Amino acid sequence: MTKAKIFGFFVAFSLVGGQALASSSAEHPKSMHWSFDGVFGHYERESLQRGLQVYKEVCSACHGLRLVAFRTLADLGYSEAEIKAFAAQYEVQNADPNDDGEMFNRPATPADHFVSPFPNEQAARAANGGAFPPDLSLITKAREGGADYVYSLLTGYTAPPAGLEKSDTQYYNPYFSGHLIGMPPPLSEDAVTFADGTKATVDQMAHDVANFLTWASSPKLEKQKSTGLKVMLFLIVMTGILIAVKKKIWSDVH
Repeated sequence: MTKAKIFGFFVAFSLVGGQALASSSAEHPKSMHWSFDGVFGHYERESLQRGLQVYKEVCSACHGLRLVAFRTLADLGYSEAEIKAFAAQYEVQNADPNDDGEMFNRPATPADHFVSPFPNEQAARAANGGAFPPDLSLITKAREGGADYVYSLLTGYTAPPAGLEKSDTQYYNPYFSGHLIGMPPPLSEDAVTFADGTKATVDQMAHDVANFLTWASSPKLEKQKSTGLKVMLFLIVMTGILIAVKKKIWSDVH
């Protein structure tokens, strides 16, 4: 192995080790109860709809949801007409140019995906003081703790310890790696007005948007659990049948 390769390996190892140490500095997320926990878990549609509202009115200004198609909102209980109206609030670039060979924007349709707030990472960093707001499509899968992490982060902003040095664009959050985060506290009391009349407390909004982002990351969770239960029941029944057949076959053998 050449000296250059050895040096490169050392640098890579140091970076990974540094990231691991930084990650370990974050507090463990609060342990919350979620309706989708356990073998019989399921999503609460009312909470999912409120979470979508929080995402749209609060989070979508900085964070994208590019892997989620509008048509999948049917899983949340929306009708086809409601989904069409929701999608039409966004504009997307048409896949093909017009008759003059120019690209153009059109209202989104249910077949399109959520539109990211920035055209690229550079634009996102420029608008956020150098910080890059991550896409939230898979956030509960990408972060240890899943929904617990999202909830804890959103409700975890607090005053920094005495003597901690930070810039004016940093905020203290013990659940974030390194404890200093560039995102200002996104939630405040009554930041949204829920259509179902639920009180929009910080706790409620954090719970609902964490629930919604879990669905965005795992939209087939309920179907997977249902299939798993059916498979387990089938295996139990088959095991019973095989045991009965074995006893029948060997009943005359002494």
